[in-house]
Parts: sequence; C-alpha cells; structure tokens
Amino acid sequence: SRSCMVGCQYEESPAGSRGPMLLLLLLVVAGVCVDSYKPVIIVHGIFDGPQQFQNLSRFIKKVHPGTEVTVIDLYDDLLSLQPLWKQVPDFRQSFNSIMKNAPDGVHLLCFSQGGLICRALLSTTPNHNVHTFISLSSPLAGQYGDTDYLQKVFHKTLKKNVHFICYNKFGQKVSICDYWNDPHQRLSYLRNNIFLPLLNGERPHSDMTAWRENFLQIEKLVLIGGPDDGVITPWQSSHFGFYDSSENVVEMQKQEFYLNDAFGLKTLDQRGDLVTCVHSGVKHTTWHSNFTVFRNCMEKWLT
Repeated sequence: SRSCMVGCQYEESPAGSRGPMLLLLLLVVAGVCVDSYKPVIIVHGIFDGPQQFQNLSRFIKKVHPGTEVTVIDLYDDLLSLQPLWKQVPDFRQSFNSIMKNAPDGVHLLCFSQGGLICRALLSTTPNHNVHTFISLSSPLAGQYGDTDYLQKVFHKTLKKNVHFICYNKFGQKVSICDYWNDPHQRLSYLRNNIFLPLLNGERPHSDMTAWRENFLQIEKLVLIGGPDDGVITPWQSSHFGFYDSSENVVEMQKQEFYLNDAFGLKTLDQRGDLVTCVHSGVKHTTWHSNFTVFRNCMEKWLT
C-alpha cells in the first residue's frame, strides 16, 4: 500500500527535535510518498538454514525499504531430512504468528524443498492471508535424478533403485522420499508416497476439496526455475512439468492434476494468476543470491 504525507502543518517544537521535523517537512514539500510493503516469509530448502538467505533478504530490503523479512529458523541443515508432515505443523506455528500480525496479508517465498512445505501450509491452513506464493526452484511435481543431493542422502544409490528405499513406511520418514517420484514405479508411488500424491490430488482423499479451496486463496503463484539448475530433475518440475514412463518431459498444462484441476492449478492459470519465470545459467544453490533473478522474477510480486 502507498500513503502520501499531505496537509501537514509545522508546529513549534523543542530545538532537539527540529532536525527530524525539518526533514519530515522537506519530504512533504517534495511530495514524497511512503510505501509500506507486505511482510515476506522465507522457507529454506534441504540442507539449508537462515544464513543462506542473507543476500535475498538484503535484496528485498534494498528495493522495498522497510519490508519485514523473516526466514523461518526451523529444521535447518541435516534436520531438514525430517519427514515433511512432521515439519509442516511446526512451520505453520511460525507462519501463523507472522500472518496474524499482518492484516493486509503476507508473501511466501519458498526455496527448493521449502516450496513443497509451503504448498502443504497453504493447502492445510484455512483462512490464510498469503497474497503471493513464490516457489523458487522447487520440485513441485517431484524429483527423479542422480544428483549430488541424492548421494548425500543415499550414498552410491542410483535413481532407479531409490524406490526400494523410499516407497515404504520407513523411507517416508526421510523428506526427500516424500517427493521422490519414480516414473517407472507409478503404482508404488501412488500407493506408498504419503505426501506429494496427496498434495497433487493424484490420490483421492477426504480433504481434497478443502485443500483446494485453501490453496486458491492466494492471489498469485510465481514459479521460478531453469535448465542449468543441476539438482531439480527434471528442471521443469519447478514449473509442474514431469517425466512420463519413457522419461520424456510432459509440461504442466498436460499433466493430469492440471487437466483435472485437482488442487486449483488450472483455475489459477485461467484467472491469470499463474506466472512462470525461466532463467538459464543459474545453479541450484545460487538462485537466492542472484540479483538478476530477483529483479526479473520476484521484485514486482513483493509489493
């Protein structure tokens, strides 16, 4: 929101306060407007914590002075491997406390695994007041790739074998398994993954309608990703695209959850409230410290 200081009158004040008063008068005379921006809540990714988002916080405050930016300090570093349904309620507590003190709404900016946590927050929180949800290089449609991150979690395990670890009640206690989507093990994914198929409406459940209504309360969905990410696999998952059984990428608009409007994605698109931003030359761990990405893909949505 924007407010301009007009119609103020100068009153005699103590000498010690005349400096600030004169400055205020100069601003008024110059017709300067004071912007107030919605608070920004940042949720980090796997193996991350608040320290990785100092640059992004500075970017926001530089272009939108006075913005309250909070990087939620929960499940940092190795604790980010905790199951996502365990993490979501704790993130919700912090999220709700900020949201309640922001009657004009908040923005949610979520990186990598954090994007899935934020999706779950939005879907399972009635009457939230999130205006814009920015998903920054997040595996929204799942992850299936032999990357360094996979090797950190499952040493020397190839992607084709991860389903043996992930698709059971023990594997689902590791966060990466909650969004591991093996296109060659579709039935096992739908049957045994207790997180992503529920969010995507790929497996029917009793809360689907309520979750969809909650998610659709957002005003804008911004999806950011790019071909040189090196971690999100396929990179189009950051835009809700994913592999078919032959590992050909099927774009968002041809995915069943889009066509069925299972959680509101098609509705957002038809409303004109779905934005995609593609940047090449950006590695996964540098998205949140790249000022060009911020200016081109995020700045205008954080007012």
